[in-house]
Amino acid sequence: MKSKRKILLILSMLLGVGGLMSANAQPDVDTGATAWMLTSTALVLLMVPGLAMFYGGLVRSKNVLGTMMHSFAAMGVMSVLWVIFGYSMCFGDKVLGGWFGWNSDFVFLNGIDTSVTDGVPDLVFSMFQGKFAIITPALIAGAFAERVKFKGYLLFIAIWGIFVYNPLCHWVWAEDGFLHHWGAAGAIDFAGGTVVHISAGVSGLVAAIYLGARRGYPHRQLRPNNLVMTMMGVGLLWVGWFGFNAGSSVSSGVETAQALTATQVAAAAGALMWALIEMFHHGKATALGFASGILAGLVAVTPAAGVVQPMGAMALGAISSVICYGALLLKDKLGYDDSLDAFGVHGVGGMVGAVLLSFFIRDSWMANAAAASGDGVWTMWNQLGVQAITVVIAVAYSIVCTLIIIWVVEKTVGLKSTSEEEMQGLDHAYHGERGYGMLNPN
Repeated sequence: MKSKRKILLILSMLLGVGGLMSANAQPDVDTGATAWMLTSTALVLLMVPGLAMFYGGLVRSKNVLGTMMHSFAAMGVMSVLWVIFGYSMCFGDKVLGGWFGWNSDFVFLNGIDTSVTDGVPDLVFSMFQGKFAIITPALIAGAFAERVKFKGYLLFIAIWGIFVYNPLCHWVWAEDGFLHHWGAAGAIDFAGGTVVHISAGVSGLVAAIYLGARRGYPHRQLRPNNLVMTMMGVGLLWVGWFGFNAGSSVSSGVETAQALTATQVAAAAGALMWALIEMFHHGKATALGFASGILAGLVAVTPAAGVVQPMGAMALGAISSVICYGALLLKDKLGYDDSLDAFGVHGVGGMVGAVLLSFFIRDSWMANAAAASGDGVWTMWNQLGVQAITVVIAVAYSIVCTLIIIWVVEKTVGLKSTSEEEMQGLDHAYHGERGYGMLNPN
């Protein structure tokens, strides 16, 4: 009898603990999806120092720290703005005719402290999306590297984030964004081909042309200071891109696996295609070319990762390398100084992916779009029209807003470096440091 009582006592204690655990648990949280989204958030943040290394290795030694600071500064500026009102502008209810969103509960993230949507805490989703808001203006910096004032850059990315990134994000990704519902099933931008790469690349081109070329360009060769660092940077970008694309499923399931697979094969196809082009064109495949091909493939598959199969992803990666390579040749012909090819790779690659994905969409997605179309018919040509219109809107909006923002910044705190500051280098002129401690900064 005593042994039975002990057993019953132990069972009652276990049941009590279990009941307490059940009472305190949050059954609406999908721990698997949440764990993946936490990982994805960290991976996307990893892309920012990866970008800093990629860009930092491509500039001259006297500008390496200043260039890397552009990426790291975006982590500070955009994170603060995102928490204060950026998330609200992107994912709040539409206001001012749908120009951007707003929800006072999202200000300082106060209203989402304990809320959960589709199994994932809203704070996790907010932090994941916030990393996109960081890396997008950081990408722009590659277009005007080695020739902008640091304080002017800080003001530029702050205003640009508010008036360019946030509205575009709302239009494409918010539930009531007008491009989110364009056509039968909305414009396809799975992870940021339009919102991130096209906007950044086009804005970078506008800035590069407006500010003018660096001293000595194009007559003087401005050689990279450390291609080893650049290669390590693109490696980190490739790894981080799995969070960028696969994390955009906001789940942990089949769609996640599809996006991850598309990301891998597109990057590989892009890198190999660029290397082949260089071998036929110049007789040698360069490390910088291989890195550029990786990025061209990754950028092109970004809007398409959730809707194309591996064969389509490989095709997009290869096609993007061909077209981006041509864009860089055209840059040399036209003579504008897109320092680190932000437009040539990100802008052009983003357009390639956003438009040409229409020819590689899964049958299941097209079937769902047809069912939602009203008349039961939706073809790749219909979707191509939606994608093309979306790209035109993003390009036009980015051009107009960026011109205004650059003019305002240039007339207030100044954006273009002086000739003397360019000669000194960004590191010494704006930060009082040198990346390598060299006596000769050139």
